[in-house]
Amino acid sequence: MRTLIICFVLGVMACGPTSRSGACTDSANCDMGPCDPGTTRTCYTGAMGTEGVGPCTGGNQTCGMSGIWEDCVGQVVPAPENCTDGIDNNCNGMTDEDVDADGDGYTSCGGDCCDDPSICSDPALVNPGAFEVPGNGVDDNCDGMIDNSIPLCDTGLASNSSMAGDYAKAIDLCQTATMAGKAWGVIDAKLTLADGTGVPNPSSYSIRPKFGSQTMPQLGGSMAVISSGTAAAKGDSSPSWTAPSGAGFNANKSSPFPTDFLAAHNGTLPNAPGCAPPDGNTANDPVMLTLTIRVPTNAHSFSIKSNFYSSEFPEFTCSAFNDFFVMLLDSTFSGSPGNPTDKNLAFYTDPNTMTNYPVGVNLANGTGLFTQCLNGATGCAGKPGTINSCTTTAELTGTGFDDPAPLACDANSLVGGATGWLTTTGNVVPGEIIKLRIAIWDTSDHQYDSLALIDDFEWSVMGADPGTVIE
Repeated sequence: MRTLIICFVLGVMACGPTSRSGACTDSANCDMGPCDPGTTRTCYTGAMGTEGVGPCTGGNQTCGMSGIWEDCVGQVVPAPENCTDGIDNNCNGMTDEDVDADGDGYTSCGGDCCDDPSICSDPALVNPGAFEVPGNGVDDNCDGMIDNSIPLCDTGLASNSSMAGDYAKAIDLCQTATMAGKAWGVIDAKLTLADGTGVPNPSSYSIRPKFGSQTMPQLGGSMAVISSGTAAAKGDSSPSWTAPSGAGFNANKSSPFPTDFLAAHNGTLPNAPGCAPPDGNTANDPVMLTLTIRVPTNAHSFSIKSNFYSSEFPEFTCSAFNDFFVMLLDSTFSGSPGNPTDKNLAFYTDPNTMTNYPVGVNLANGTGLFTQCLNGATGCAGKPGTINSCTTTAELTGTGFDDPAPLACDANSLVGGATGWLTTTGNVVPGEIIKLRIAIWDTSDHQYDSLALIDDFEWSVMGADPGTVIE
């Protein structure tokens, strides 16, 4: 009996092409169409032109009892080339060839599991230099596993570690790399003063499993802490807590500001509009974490979380005492939207005025980014004002920034306030080597300390709008 295969259109093609013999030459479509239960046909779902080449061969399909074509059984479709077995695994007419067909810098025999578009889509994004994109169903980094995440590496780290590489781990940058290699990862890490030289006070940095009693890491078990005072909350040790307000903690360290950042602003630190500029040209009590990183071949941007605390709030809001927290990115990215010309990603853009505010205590003056605080009077030792963006003090609990300070701007004042968790993003070029400098320092004096929590570094295959926003 001659089998009739019916194809009909209901807005889309319900059945793909068949050969004159009834063979399905595009099973990805044909198996959707109606069929007579028990009917069989030959099938092949590999790329056109590969059937009959090397080991690639067709199979057979059976129409199930529901009238839908079942899987193509017995077919062999192109696979990544195994460069040592003498077989044309990818069915392209060549055996054990070592080529870079997709131009991503990785050859088929050099670990590229997706060099041929007949095997996978977007082959230039899949190779051993890529990061594993969660949930996309692809073995992006060619390690033989699909959607596997890199194991977290931020547990068991000493709170007072002096090894800069531990701080990369604390913010969830686990993979390391070398200048000579091609893999992505952290090539180098340093802890210095704000200008990239010298050694910071050991009390200025730490790794913590929590900050105070309420603020937990955003990813994994730890986060990095840097401070112009002590990198500690009440009850912490190694290093121990020192009250951040008043005289604060004098680290007896100072340095010039980052040269390129300062030069981009004509020798004067930027500030929130209408606020007094910082005094002098010295970063007091500074600490900087510098990370040199090779970008994954499929990454176009990254994000990182931070939480900025300051005892300059509320008294010195909109004053010269605007402690600075910066994230300076050196990248060759030249696309749009571009990274900031001064390299600092730690800034907020007011969507109404398009005015940029660098992250610091002066964010509390008109941006809405200070949320961990008490509403009321601000700037009583600087430019008088008020704040109404405070939503809670939960992330101040047990930190020392939540201690009462009734002699500050009003009877309800606390020692300090915080932004809550912010997300900072920047754009990168796949495969390039970037430098990320994360620093904090006291401006104009050594008093009234500030602190930043840093965590949850993540890559993205998508571009970003560089800058900092509330989480």
